[in-house]
Amino acid sequence: MVSKIILAHPRGYCAGVTRAIDVVELALKRFGKPIYVRHHIVHNNYVVEDLEKKGAIFVEDIEEIPKGNYVILSAHGSAPDVKPEAEKRGLKVIDAVCPLVTKVHVEARRFHRQGYTIIFIGHRGHQEAIGTTAQVPMHLVETAEDVQNLTIDADKIIYLTQTTLSIDDTKEIIDALKRKFPHIRDTPKEDICYATTNRQGAVKRLARQTDLILVVGSVTSSNSKRLVETARYAGVDSYLVDSKLHIKKEWLENVDTLGITSGASVPDVLVQEVIDYIAELHPECTTETLHVTDENVTFVLPPELES
Repeated sequence: MVSKIILAHPRGYCAGVTRAIDVVELALKRFGKPIYVRHHIVHNNYVVEDLEKKGAIFVEDIEEIPKGNYVILSAHGSAPDVKPEAEKRGLKVIDAVCPLVTKVHVEARRFHRQGYTIIFIGHRGHQEAIGTTAQVPMHLVETAEDVQNLTIDADKIIYLTQTTLSIDDTKEIIDALKRKFPHIRDTPKEDICYATTNRQGAVKRLARQTDLILVVGSVTSSNSKRLVETARYAGVDSYLVDSKLHIKKEWLENVDTLGITSGASVPDVLVQEVIDYIAELHPECTTETLHVTDENVTFVLPPELES
């Protein structure tokens, strides 16, 4: 029987996600329906469905959008040819890419100009990895085993990383890179974003006090899946749930203290629904918050939406 719920803080929306959602909602208010969005603006089903109800239309291909309309590019970043292609088709483009993803893109182009061979640590098929690896030629590695399969003969090598990775897994890959390429250069500034780092740190703290950790987030969300991995790496069972509907009662058997957190693209309404559901099953349970750190990061809006 669950007697206590401990909520991780920080959890949920990061500054990049808040900005991306604001971009879509402000564009709808300013320019009217419909507003087209290339790829899901953030990786959360609830958020996407909510924006669709408000008038957003999500597409995967620019060619699906009728000429003359507005198109918003997702927070995960896009290949360099997407915006010119959209403008060539007569579309009005607003880029909602997270500034921390843009930083990695800028680094990639700069080091390519300087003659570096770039190794990118990321997840194949993820939108951020697709957008980043399209900036300049680079090698993508997802595991330490991928590192062993690299064949590179270059004096100047540097690694960059996807912003939503597991800190622990990334360290293993970086260690493998340094063993194989002792002269490889570290990324000049940590690429894994502050929100990913903070949420994983909170989960590690949560793992010391709980018997099970539920991570609220969609299966398409890289940072949410990394939170589950972080919890398990710390020795605690953990499951990813898109909503309360995905919770299996048998998970809660023999659980006294339950930890709950959420990915960086998850609205807190979904977390509250999970808490309420657990409270219905276990009316005597109490709820408290594990406060690890505060976040005060904000990002400016794209110029098209500045008042």
